[in-house]
Amino acid sequence: MSLLIIGGTGTLGRQIVLQALTKGYPVRCMVRNFRKANFLKEWGVELVYGDLSRPETIPPCFKGITAVIDASTSRANELDSLKKVDWDGKLSLIESAKAAKIKKFIFFSTQNVEQFENIPLMKLKYGVETKLKKSGIPYTIFRLTGFYQGLIEQYAIPILENFPIWVTNENTNIAYMDTQDIARFCLRSLQIPQTTNQTFFLSGLRGWVSSEIINLCEQLAGQKAKVQRVPLFALKLVSGFFGFFEWGQNISDRLAFVEILNTENNFSKSTFELYKMFKIDPSEIIQLDDYFLEYFIRLLKRLRDINFEDVQKQKNLII
Repeated sequence: MSLLIIGGTGTLGRQIVLQALTKGYPVRCMVRNFRKANFLKEWGVELVYGDLSRPETIPPCFKGITAVIDASTSRANELDSLKKVDWDGKLSLIESAKAAKIKKFIFFSTQNVEQFENIPLMKLKYGVETKLKKSGIPYTIFRLTGFYQGLIEQYAIPILENFPIWVTNENTNIAYMDTQDIARFCLRSLQIPQTTNQTFFLSGLRGWVSSEIINLCEQLAGQKAKVQRVPLFALKLVSGFFGFFEWGQNISDRLAFVEILNTENNFSKSTFELYKMFKIDPSEIIQLDDYFLEYFIRLLKRLRDINFEDVQKQKNLII
């Protein structure tokens, strides 16, 4: 089975690429910038030019491809191209996949996406889900919560740099996941026929509220956080100005998804059944506290190395 991966340079995409190569899949990545994607080539990926904002570049990317994995999404600094990429481009991608008789199309969406059409990106993702289901292409859709990787920018770095952390007064549990584990589920779906034409709500094993994550980072960093709390009703007044979010941004994700944070989800009710279906042992899933611990250990080691290099330079200057 040969794979075409869209968004291979992204936080999630690169994990999918790496694990796919490890499993022996021939991997092709559709990229706009070959220089930026050069690390993928070094890994052994075939790079092909393709741009979701230029539909004519998409069909050639599918030559000889069996399955496509779309891990791409617009970024906050690409607001003007949101519709062009996440709607027009995704529809062209689906049409090209259908013409190429693709045997599996994997798409990543967001939790509770159908309930919030007032948020542009949510509306587009739900529209793409619908188009994909009606296309006749065998598909698997994963609805995600958020990534551990994004929490570094949202919580850890502000604490370390003594910047404020903006949070709401909600107490909603969000079961974040490491992108490595999401990639495992993604690739496992290629091997399990029962995942075809299904939508899965994928989440971690434990939900975390903002205060718990802040406390964890404070303990590991050894310093207090500057927490700025904003009432939910205040955010609702301004949420219309923030049309979409990038996982991991400090406050824009909570502004855009203020209503979603108050929406009950049923992840916990079916999580263990889902893990069983995908034949993934829950004990092997990376836990958030372990992820942060490893991050702070690596950071401290880097700081020690930098200090050591500075001392050596000073010694050399004296000599």
